[in-house]
Amino acid sequence: MTEPAIEAFFDEPTHTISYLVSDPETKDAAVIDPVLDFDLDSGEADVRSADAILEAAAHQGLNVRYILETHAHADHLSAAPYLKQRTGALIGIGEHIRDVQRIFRPMFGADDMKPEGGDFDRLFRDGETFEIGDLEVKVLHVPGHTPADIAYLIEDALFAGDTMFMPDYGTARADFPGGDARQLYRSIQRLLALPGGTRVFLCHDYKAPGRDEYRWETTIAEQRAANVHVGGGVGEEEFVAMRESRDETLPVPRLLLPSIQVNIRAGKFPPAEANGVSYLRIPVKAVGRLKTTD
Repeated sequence: MTEPAIEAFFDEPTHTISYLVSDPETKDAAVIDPVLDFDLDSGEADVRSADAILEAAAHQGLNVRYILETHAHADHLSAAPYLKQRTGALIGIGEHIRDVQRIFRPMFGADDMKPEGGDFDRLFRDGETFEIGDLEVKVLHVPGHTPADIAYLIEDALFAGDTMFMPDYGTARADFPGGDARQLYRSIQRLLALPGGTRVFLCHDYKAPGRDEYRWETTIAEQRAANVHVGGGVGEEEFVAMRESRDETLPVPRLLLPSIQVNIRAGKFPPAEANGVSYLRIPVKAVGRLKTTD
């Protein structure tokens, strides 16, 4: 078995880890969950983080073949279109992105999207395999955080997306539209059934209380034994009660609305208006006696 070469890129503003994964023999590579630098206050978008990945790939002589999303993120915008423009790589995501698009298309009036996930180049099925050079990649559908979450098992390395965090931090929230705590528990159990030595690479870290450094690599054995939400044999009902109660206390991610409407379009901004400017939409929810119409 060829062991993949893995380089992590941490974006502290969004607590997101992107990965450059490559086959040391063929030099073919994939980028997983790339971040677009976006300032909500000014509306400025930049590609510093994506350029750092491209520079690392160029330094190693890598050919980026895929840009792989684990799901339509709610906490950062994807840099996938920029990376595709620069490398010609294919953008892939789980096939259930169609379900996420059906939820959010009417919310944002996103009628410009192509039907049935067509903005993405590859829609991966559960259990499907493909190659990055000589590396085998297996796709695992792990819904719960969103309906479309997938994990990528690349030889002995699992890229788990937002299913689990470091053992001392626990698991992902399941209260977004289409999310389901019971599904999340079952998805996590599927991952925990992998061999204990499987390396697990996470999409986020927030530093658990008492920990001074960011971390994003663990193992399945460590997750089984020590994950504060599911480790040590926590049952489904106990997990669901904990997760649903905890989710009620969590704030809305600051970049939720920009992220969702961009990421369901495979990272593209909405089409420009007549003045040549793209605009992101903020749906207004009137509460109390407030009315949004005359």
